[in-house]
Amino acid sequence: MNPIIQEITAHQVKKDITPFKVGDGVRVHTKVREGDKERVQVYAGIVIARKGHGIHETFTVRRLSYGEGVERVFPTNSPNIEKIEVERESEPMRARLYYLRRRTGKAAVAIKEKDRAAEIHAQHLAEKAAAAKPAEAVAAPGKAS
Repeated sequence: MNPIIQEITAHQVKKDITPFKVGDGVRVHTKVREGDKERVQVYAGIVIARKGHGIHETFTVRRLSYGEGVERVFPTNSPNIEKIEVERESEPMRARLYYLRRRTGKAAVAIKEKDRAAEIHAQHLAEKAAAAKPAEAVAAPGKAS
């Protein structure tokens, strides 16, 4: 991005945004103006894409409404977004989840996640090894005496 444009728009970029990523289930609280009244409306769904950077960053949220897929694109730094809540986190294998558009029913909200079984197994082995070392260290000086 051009440094001049970046400098001009720097004060408009929100710094208190809840960190979220593609694949997360989110609830976006948006301000809606009806006549002279203003209220907050919640749009809940799965983030299927994030695009842009700086002031131009947007994210797309998809949800199923009465069996029909509905997508909505939100500007991340919009003053009409009050807050973003992350309901559930996931680790998808892709940067854009456009394949969810072809799915219906429960499959439309099921996101393929990384297999973490190997990571968890390695972590347990490391914990066991760490627990066994102090016992060996205590036993070794006792044998020398």
